[in-house]
Amino acid sequence: MPKDEVPKSAYELAMERLRRKDRDDGVQEEHAPTAAQRKAIADARQMADARLAESEILHASKMRGVLEPEAREALEQEYRRERERIISDRDRKIEDARRGKK
Repeated sequence: MPKDEVPKSAYELAMERLRRKDRDDGVQEEHAPTAAQRKAIADARQMADARLAESEILHASKMRGVLEPEAREALEQEYRRERERIISDRDRKIEDARRGKK
């Protein structure tokens, strides 16, 4: 057996089959992000982090003034929804940046 034809591992063979299947199905390969894409992703993460921090501070402030359990639970649910919205918005912006959308 020639030196450059070393046996491939099961992992390498599986990855080759998956790449071939993706190519046949028309799925694009992932490429390294461009500098503009990296900047857009970093900006989206930084903005989301700032909004999450602001939301956390406002939530803590509101919670200090509320003693009723029902009202506290309502504030907790509102806070969780806000966090989920911010995170999903961040993820959408990151995905758009990776796809090259503005």
